Amino acid sequence: MLWKKGRRSDNVVDARDDSGGGGGGMRFGGGKGLSLTAIVLIVGIGWLTGQDPMQILGQLSGQMEQAPSVSTQPRQAPPANDQQADFVRAVLGDTEDTWGQVFQENGLAYKNPKLILFRARVNSACGGATSASGPFYCPADQQVYLDLDFFREMSQRFQASGEFAQAYVIAHEVGHHVQTLLGISSKIQAARQQGRQMEGDGGLLVRQELQADCFAGVWANRAQKRLNWLEPGDIEAALNAANAIGDDRLQQQGQGRVVPDSFTHGTSAQRVRWFKTGFAQGQITQCDTFAAKSL
Repeated sequence: MLWKKGRRSDNVVDARDDSGGGGGGMRFGGGKGLSLTAIVLIVGIGWLTGQDPMQILGQLSGQMEQAPSVSTQPRQAPPANDQQADFVRAVLGDTEDTWGQVFQENGLAYKNPKLILFRARVNSACGGATSASGPFYCPADQQVYLDLDFFREMSQRFQASGEFAQAYVIAHEVGHHVQTLLGISSKIQAARQQGRQMEGDGGLLVRQELQADCFAGVWANRAQKRLNWLEPGDIEAALNAANAIGDDRLQQQGQGRVVPDSFTHGTSAQRVRWFKTGFAQGQITQCDTFAAKSL
């Protein structure tokens, strides 16, 4: 991926030396942590019961403080010589260009999100989290949170390597920001409060996540037309990443069986399909997972 062609965003905030972070979550591995499958299930339970999933994770791990402090250290841009952070800035900058164009085409104004780089743990308006929670988007503060160590985890544990696979992860989280701006996230929240089916195969959470995958595909299509920055194998790397983090695959790896009723993100095949759907034409209208009879 020729990512250095990308425009650098000024909305990446470096909080990796922030000493005031604190919050819930568990490591993916290790004797003191829960498995990734357990984390997925707990998050699903949180959504179903109306509790904050981050708080549930933090309470179970024993890592959430009673009153998390907020750092007084100023958050700043990453250093110029940090290549990993520079990569994130290039990808985020291109998502800004893409979604700014898409929104303008539809008579709307796009608001750029902030992306917070953190290390180990972080506080957000959605609660505290640790690196083990993975990258996440918080609609309450409209910010994406990313620990760069997650990319190493992708490569070593899930065999999902490559810069475009990493770009897909960022684009997926930005896809959730797009959902917030379009009012989709608030409708999902209202449906949850009304007792609608949230988790499980075909549930609203799955449809929400698959739409974010489709939005990532829309971005990939538009970015390629604008920059011609993809190299052979890049799309395959993104599809491999989508395949590696499907609910069915993670459950099979974590507990030796698949439980469709607890799905929150969709199967590997579904995640691949919806990314490809967005990438095929680069049109947001192709991403209505909520109306799709078959995912």
